[in-house]
Amino acid sequence: MSSPTLHASVVLDRLTFTWPDGSTALSEVSGSFGTGRTGLVGRNGAGKSTLLRLMAGDLTPTSGVITATGEIAYLPQRLTLDVERRVAELLGVAPALDAVRAIEAGDVDPGHFDAVGDDWDIEARAEASLAEAGLSPDFLDRRVGELSGGEAVLVAIAGIRLRRAPITLLDEPTNNLDRDARAKLAAMVESWRGALVVVSHDLSLLELMDDTAELYGSELSVFGGPYSEWRAWLDAEQDAAKQAEIAAKQVLRKEKRQRIEAESKLATRARMANKAEVEKRVPKIVAHGRKMAAEVSAGRLRVEVGAKEDAARSALDEAGRRVRSDASMKIELPDPGVSRARRIATIGDAERSWVVQGPERVALIGRNGAGKTTLLERLVGSAALGEEHPDRIESADSTEPGAQGREIGTDAVAHTAQIGYLPQRVDGLDEARTVFENISDAAPQVPEKELRNRLARFLIRGATAERPVAALSGGERFRVALAKLLLSDPAPHLVVLDEPTNNLDIDTVDQLVEALRAYRGAVLVVSHDDAFLARLDLDLTLEIDAEGALRAV
Repeated sequence: MSSPTLHASVVLDRLTFTWPDGSTALSEVSGSFGTGRTGLVGRNGAGKSTLLRLMAGDLTPTSGVITATGEIAYLPQRLTLDVERRVAELLGVAPALDAVRAIEAGDVDPGHFDAVGDDWDIEARAEASLAEAGLSPDFLDRRVGELSGGEAVLVAIAGIRLRRAPITLLDEPTNNLDRDARAKLAAMVESWRGALVVVSHDLSLLELMDDTAELYGSELSVFGGPYSEWRAWLDAEQDAAKQAEIAAKQVLRKEKRQRIEAESKLATRARMANKAEVEKRVPKIVAHGRKMAAEVSAGRLRVEVGAKEDAARSALDEAGRRVRSDASMKIELPDPGVSRARRIATIGDAERSWVVQGPERVALIGRNGAGKTTLLERLVGSAALGEEHPDRIESADSTEPGAQGREIGTDAVAHTAQIGYLPQRVDGLDEARTVFENISDAAPQVPEKELRNRLARFLIRGATAERPVAALSGGERFRVALAKLLLSDPAPHLVVLDEPTNNLDIDTVDQLVEALRAYRGAVLVVSHDDAFLARLDLDLTLEIDAEGALRAV
């Protein structure tokens, strides 16, 4: 592995963190992050988000030391916002901005001058930061509640840049961003000043990194290069490790065989020596001397062949430790028994509509704020209300208020009540209850032992099943929500997913793709991840355009 950036911005020394329930998230992690841009990768549950929270001071280590060269700014994976706050507050410029405006209006209160300090150009700088994030200058005085999730993330990142913190931590920053916003973020990252550590499963974002750090088995290793180079190195290293393991197994078999052959020869010699002594074919003293010499020789041979076998076994153990045996989530969707002629849902606007029929796969795309999630919620809500009437769409010449107060004319109606819905924010879980308690609610008729066996396929086992949902990482939370959806009874005719790849590691995305491709029910998915959508063998892609109308693309 290549050496990391020479100068460190954050150093970890035997860092350990244990949750209140006694489960260990990180154990004696040591390593460092450089002064450039570092992508932090690892499987879901490896502890990446926990590590960022520890570095940011949001959590306190159970033991170990974190040393940083300067102030650390942190963007959490789940951005909790006060919707009534102004954007200027989210940017962190409200006190200075308000003071400058008060002074310009003629208020000479000394407190205003103290608040401004040297930031007389704060409004211009704040507007420039918003512009860099692709947002209008008039956002400064808007309420946070008027922003989409992606816009709020961009504002928060712009605020971090505006504060010029020497070290910045971003946890899954692209989760709520559409294609245009992701491009803006990429441009911001490429020109980033200071140390930057980004936890992400977004391959395009990881390609902008100077270094790639991996958290694996509580060990932090750093590779000098972007994700693709690190992945190529890891694949090559694992291929070499597997070949070394095969070779070590062959050597061990050879040494075992030679030991057995040596033991057989020694046993034959011992029998012959005993026979010669008993039959007195040679003088007793000579026979006894030969017997003793044979025993010494046998002992020496046993030591030699035993040492070779032990060395071969040690070499195999070492080779085996280099080979990863990562557990993968086994997603097996139930067969809902949906015929190809069965109408599942109708989606449309005032001009035209599309019928989702049988096991079709449909993608819904469009920029943030276009109304995609609103449309999904109307679809799911219609099933809950028993509204299975396509006439509601065919006569939809009235408009429906959408995101940010803009009116859209799209609508969706379900023709089945059996819908499994996984929302973008995965907010259908009881935070205070355990993982097992949450999932057992969806499958009350399934015996506990059988339910736990099914959960193991989602890598939810042992102590993890007994942890409260509030203590889970984003990826773990998604697995729990997905398990709850898929283990429900009866099986859903339609699976509706809103940005399902946001919190999944790359290997789990592969598992999800294979499961959805094999699913015999209908799938409706909203995603900004073009690579993910391209792998689903879609039957239809619908886009909500800038005018709020639907079109097939």
